[in-house]
Amino acid sequence: MRKRTYLKLVEYQTVQSEQHLNEVRGIYREMRGYKHDFHHHLQALKGQLEAGETDRALSYIEQLDHHLMNVDALVKTGNISLDAILSAKIAQAKAMGIAVTVCATVPEGLLISDLELSIVVGNLLDNAIEACVLSSKERFIRIYMTMKGRMLYFSMLNSAGKKKEKTGSLFSSHKKGFHGFGLRRAESILTERGGWCKYNSEDGAFTSEFLVPALVEN
Repeated sequence: MRKRTYLKLVEYQTVQSEQHLNEVRGIYREMRGYKHDFHHHLQALKGQLEAGETDRALSYIEQLDHHLMNVDALVKTGNISLDAILSAKIAQAKAMGIAVTVCATVPEGLLISDLELSIVVGNLLDNAIEACVLSSKERFIRIYMTMKGRMLYFSMLNSAGKKKEKTGSLFSSHKKGFHGFGLRRAESILTERGGWCKYNSEDGAFTSEFLVPALVEN
């Protein structure tokens, strides 16, 4: 029964992650479309101003501003799929009053799939956001991602409440249902890919770290 429940949760989360990834990719493509059209917008505004149509130009600017406020990439790592998931999660965190800093440089064409990367990073960020919300002190998330040779390295520090008790390699969660499922799912994917992850809980802070093969040998 426990295994069946776990498999159902894995299937549900995979479907949800695919839908979410497609949504944020759509937003990212739309944002890139605005950048591509920027020259045309400038030409239109120039023509309106030269014709003395100031009110029309102001209205045009207001329309552009409205659309651009709703389409923004918060992170640019060099990997479109990672940009999408990080931007979506960071927007969620900032809306909850959490200060987020990111230093990340990641290439395209990784061995770990877009879906797997989305699930791993998404779960770790969900855990960090949950911990920040429960923290009575300053709320923050600090993310660092880079390549170490052929390996993708990820490190995250976030504010948290009191130190959590460890069960095996994982920690308890305040979420209902399968406690620690998000961390367990991330660990499972990374292990299957030949990588590792580790978590550490202290009073006021929680750290997540992983290293996974990500590039083909030359």
